[in-house]
Amino acid sequence: MTEQCCTLQVGQTVPDFKIETYEPTRGDFGEITLEGLRKQGKWTVLFFYPADFTFV
Repeated sequence: MTEQCCTLQVGQTVPDFKIETYEPTRGDFGEITLEGLRKQGKWTVLFFYPADFTFV
C-alpha cells in the first residue's frame, strides 16, 4: 500500500492495512489487519489522534 494523504471520503471503503497494536491482556505488542478483522466479522472503528505518540 502506498501512503496517500486525505484521499478517503465518507462512504468510501477503507483499503486493507496492517498496524502494530498493544494487547493489555498479554502485556505485549502484536499486529492486526483490517482484512483479518473483516474475516472474523468484527466491527471496526478507525480513530486517529494526530501529532501525539501516547496511547489513547
